[in-house]
Amino acid sequence: MNSSSMAREGHRQARRAADSKVVSAGARAGFAARGVIYLLVGLLAGQIAFQGDGKQADRSGALQEISGQPFGGILLWVIGIALVGMALWRLSEAAFGAAGPDGDKAMKRVVSGARAVFYAFVAYSVLSFAAGEKSGGGGSSDKQSQDITAQALGLPGGQWIVGVAALGVAVAGVVVGARAVMRKYHKHLRMGAMSRRARQFVDVTGVFGGAARGLVFAAAGVFAVTAAVDYDPDEAKGMDDTLRSFADTPAGPWLLVLVAVGLAAFGLFSFANAKWRKV
Repeated sequence: MNSSSMAREGHRQARRAADSKVVSAGARAGFAARGVIYLLVGLLAGQIAFQGDGKQADRSGALQEISGQPFGGILLWVIGIALVGMALWRLSEAAFGAAGPDGDKAMKRVVSGARAVFYAFVAYSVLSFAAGEKSGGGGSSDKQSQDITAQALGLPGGQWIVGVAALGVAVAGVVVGARAVMRKYHKHLRMGAMSRRARQFVDVTGVFGGAARGLVFAAAGVFAVTAAVDYDPDEAKGMDDTLRSFADTPAGPWLLVLVAVGLAAFGLFSFANAKWRKV
C-alpha cells in the first residue's frame, strides 16, 4: 500500500471514529445539558420579572440553582461531562465535516471549530464549579462582559476592536433569530422520524426559542457597541443585565416575561435536538 492509499485509509478510519456511537452519544448528551441550562435561565428570568430582583439569570445563576438541589453536585458533574461530549462532537465536525451534503464546506468547519472552543470553555467552567472552585461557572456574565470590554478598550485601536466585535454579536443575534423564524433547523433534524405532534412541538419551541435567544444576543451586542462608542466598559452587559434591561422598556416586565418563556422554550428545543438531531 503506497503512502497516498495509507493516507486515505487513515482518513476513513478517523472519519469512522468521528461518526462513532460514542461521539454521537456525547453530542446528544450535550444538547440535553444545554437544554437544562437554558430552561433554568428562562425560569430565573421569569422570577426577575415577577419578583423584581431574584437570582442571576445566566449560566452562573443556573449552576447555583442546580447546586442547591438534592444530588445537585452529581448533576453538575453530569452536565459538565455532557458538555465535553458536545465540544468533542463539534471538534469532529471541524476536523471531518458535519452531517449533510454541505457539511464539508470550509466555513462550516470553521464555525464548528469555534463552537468546539466555546463548549470546551463552558464545560471547563461547569466542571470547575462542580469541583468547588468559587470562580467556577464562569462567574457573573455581567462582570465578565465588563472585564473583557475594559481589557479590549485598553488595547491600541481598542474602540474599533470592541465596536467590530460587538457589531458581530448583534448581527449574529439577528441571524440566529431570523434562521429560527425561517425554520432553518429542519435540515439538521430527522423530521421524518417525528410524529405530527412532535413536529409541532419542535416548530413552536424552535421558532419561539430561537427568536428569543437571537433577541438576547442582538441586545447584548447593541450594549457592547454603546460601550465602544462611549469608551465605557460599564455599558457592556452580560446575559443577566441584558435580560433585566427588557423590563425597563415601555412594555415593562411583560417583555422580559416573553423573553424568559422563549429561553425556556429554547431549552425544550435543545431536548428535542438531543433526540432527533442528525449527528
